[in-house]
Amino acid sequence: MASITASVYTSHVPAIGAALDLGKTGEAYWQPLFKGYEFSKQWMKDNTPDVIFLVYNDHATAFSLEMIPTFAIGTAAEFQPADEGWGPRPVPKVIGHPELASHIAQSVIQQDFDLTIVNRMDVDHGLTVPLSLMCGQPEAWPCPVIPFAVNVVQYPVPSGRRCYMLGKAIRRAIESFDRPLKVQIWGTGGMSHQLQGPRAGLINREFDNAFLDQLIADPETLAAKPHIDYVREAGSEGIELVMWLIARGAMSDKAPTLRHRFYHVPASNTAVGHLILENNT
Repeated sequence: MASITASVYTSHVPAIGAALDLGKTGEAYWQPLFKGYEFSKQWMKDNTPDVIFLVYNDHATAFSLEMIPTFAIGTAAEFQPADEGWGPRPVPKVIGHPELASHIAQSVIQQDFDLTIVNRMDVDHGLTVPLSLMCGQPEAWPCPVIPFAVNVVQYPVPSGRRCYMLGKAIRRAIESFDRPLKVQIWGTGGMSHQLQGPRAGLINREFDNAFLDQLIADPETLAAKPHIDYVREAGSEGIELVMWLIARGAMSDKAPTLRHRFYHVPASNTAVGHLILENNT
């Protein structure tokens, strides 16, 4: 049977992608950030999975305000990098895993979670920046990727509790797949940031690090955190952190092994957080 071996959590700041694509990683501003992912890139080479299930949010590229699914799973054979207004990022196309994605959709929907099945979409920086941070700049990504888009753009957005329980449903779905695949689940977005209004540029180190502590050690309690706490403490875009609870919920009920933790500010006007957790089964 398939199994989830690890979970990866990282911010997906678009400026990080631009720094990579424009060769700015060696500049003094960006060096500390990319240094925090050196361990991660080696870990990824040493622990390359068969499939990555990548939880992210679309930024009005695949979906517009005319139609916003709460949860959408990409079931296509491939996904092109999106043009977000300045041309697509110069990164490889994403190869999907239609067989596993369709199985997950079937299983999760039968567990009473409504998913939108997407057979064609482009993927934006929410998905490609995490791949770049973990895999560098290869000619092809090291394994297939299943995109899983969550609405954290247009309110109402799903609760932390629903995301956490959805992660458990995804775990059950993957573990019922009848091929011995090693799967990693990634949660992306956040950490604290606000892009508009009087609080634009908000960064809350204390909240961010408390969130990381609790995500590792007490995700059940963290899942109960109400939306207003995210918005008040982490800014309007800090709500993206509920997506990390999907990845955490998909992990084994046993305490995970923390392989790497990194936190840095600022990257553009955003706090960057990063974790690698390995399953103990």
